Amino acid sequence: MKILSFFINRLHKLPKESHQKFLDLAELKKYSNKTVLTKFNEIPSNFYIIKSGIIRSYYQDDNGKEYIRSLFTTYSAIGAIGSLITNKPSELAYQCLTDCEVYSINYKKLKQLTLIDNDISIMYSNALENTLLIFEKKIYNLTALDATDRYLLLKKEIPNVENLIPQYHIAAYLNISAVQLSRIRKKLYSI
Repeated sequence: MKILSFFINRLHKLPKESHQKFLDLAELKKYSNKTVLTKFNEIPSNFYIIKSGIIRSYYQDDNGKEYIRSLFTTYSAIGAIGSLITNKPSELAYQCLTDCEVYSINYKKLKQLTLIDNDISIMYSNALENTLLIFEKKIYNLTALDATDRYLLLKKEIPNVENLIPQYHIAAYLNISAVQLSRIRKKLYSI
């Protein structure tokens, strides 16, 4: 529970009683590589906080091509937040790219707690603001950085990423082809 407590305290220092209420919502679960936590067109009930592992969120077009929106690692909160908020089917899928341990938390129960516990409400609000900032940064990176810079940034965020997940996932996350990724890697490592 140390990782979960660390995650909570980064968002808002909860009083002991509120902290325990939040911890009581969380259930530690283990999933193997390739497990899908949220499927396309599914209305999820839970979101997750990653204890260990890497999870991706992705779209799939009508031809089956996948587009990775995000990669998540330890201390990340993940879930189809739009679907959880609107109670409509998710347009994204969430899949483990490695074996993972996550804390599973029922979204509706958390929302009920925000109505009766002001500190949990503040923590929830801070989590949503943090999510917004993450997506603003992602949009900036996609528009302002070239593929090499995005790759170097990914390697900084997830050291040893190329030994953890397949290259085609890295390329999809960077919004480039596998051939382009190979060229970038060759250029960087031949210097």
